[in-house]
Amino acid sequence: MNDHSLVYPMFAMVLLTFGVLLTLFRARAGFVRSGEVSASYFKTYQDGAEPEASAKLSRHFANLFEAPTLFYVACISAMVTGQATGLVEALAWLYVVLRAAHAYIHTGANTLNHRIAVYFSSWAVLLLIWSCIVVGVFVSDA
Repeated sequence: MNDHSLVYPMFAMVLLTFGVLLTLFRARAGFVRSGEVSASYFKTYQDGAEPEASAKLSRHFANLFEAPTLFYVACISAMVTGQATGLVEALAWLYVVLRAAHAYIHTGANTLNHRIAVYFSSWAVLLLIWSCIVVGVFVSDA
């Protein structure tokens, strides 16, 4: 396992975030073209209401800058501390898969029970990643 192996799951998260951004942009442009919302609404997000589909995408895009920031920091920490093990890499890919599933559910049918299960599963995996890093550093320092 090389110390750069976690760059790939981080890049996958960046691509997921970019994909949600493109989907959000296309949705908003479509709503403006159809006249469902005025382009001026997006200047201040006042004077009207954003269509639900656009608001859902917007919320999910913002969500990708919340918990995933801890994922990026964990990956970088693992690489810097020499804890980029096969287990950490596998967990990192599992995290990306769970976040992609969360994006699919949240921006699609938005079935709450499924969304909650996948969301908290991704948090559990993130905690496992951090635990592996901390234990590995602790053992190497002992």
